[in-house]
Amino acid sequence: MWLINFTSKTNLRSLWDQKMTIKVKVAEAKTCLSEHLTQVEAGQENEISRGSVPVARLSKVDDRNERAQAFRLLRIERAERAKASAAEIQQWRLEGQR
Repeated sequence: MWLINFTSKTNLRSLWDQKMTIKVKVAEAKTCLSEHLTQVEAGQENEISRGSVPVARLSKVDDRNERAQAFRLLRIERAERAKASAAEIQQWRLEGQR
């Protein structure tokens, strides 16, 4: 039986933040690959084992660095462009309403 101290918010947060790892055999991973990928997309990790020896882990790709780099490049591009005046913006709005 599991006993958890629910009076502490840090205990609840640490339980929530833990990733659930699902352990599967190679044959099951091959048979149900799309189901395992859906689980990985939801944030779970899948550990694939041959016999009782873990050989691979499926986990969600972390693309935060790529997105951060794209934002940096966008900010550099915007900084190099001339600022638009209020009159130009008003003119563009009027053109869009035609």
